[in-house]
Amino acid sequence: MSTDKKDKEILENDINLPTEENTKEENTTDKDSSGFENAEELSVEKQLEADLANEKDKHLRLFAEFENYKRRTTKERIELFKTANQEVLQAMLPVLDDFDRALTEISKSEDKALLLGVELIHEKLKSTLVSKGLEEVEVRKGDAFNADYAEAITQIPAPTENLKGKIVDVLEKGYKLGDKIIRFPKVVLGN
Repeated sequence: MSTDKKDKEILENDINLPTEENTKEENTTDKDSSGFENAEELSVEKQLEADLANEKDKHLRLFAEFENYKRRTTKERIELFKTANQEVLQAMLPVLDDFDRALTEISKSEDKALLLGVELIHEKLKSTLVSKGLEEVEVRKGDAFNADYAEAITQIPAPTENLKGKIVDVLEKGYKLGDKIIRFPKVVLGN
């Protein structure tokens, strides 16, 4: 009997017939593998969520960068228009100065029609330049000198005590475009 029992056990082991012990081991491995699959599914889900969050972050950063680009190019375009306008206005300033000199000389003559015609052309030119943003820098005789708003050409002895260190004469008018001075007024200082 004992040999029969041993033979039977050997046959069962060789054939791998399911016995109670074998079935218990298989059930536990199924549970372990299914538990591992659940953990794997959770980690895949977490990985996908992390990837989604990463892509959303990239999208938001790209959108913000594009908005900054649009804002910057708009600002650059406005600056370009101002500088293009500035060059034309600077080129017209000597013409405006010539009109001022011509008005001074023509006012000495007795021809009122000529004076009126030149004044009309001068005002038309000046109003056109003002409409494009040109403004005169206000500097007068007797004002305190400020190097940020005027350029001192020379110094002369002050005619009176109260003109020492102040503007004695304005040789050339200054102009600004917006907040930027495009030509400083040229002045003479009292010493």
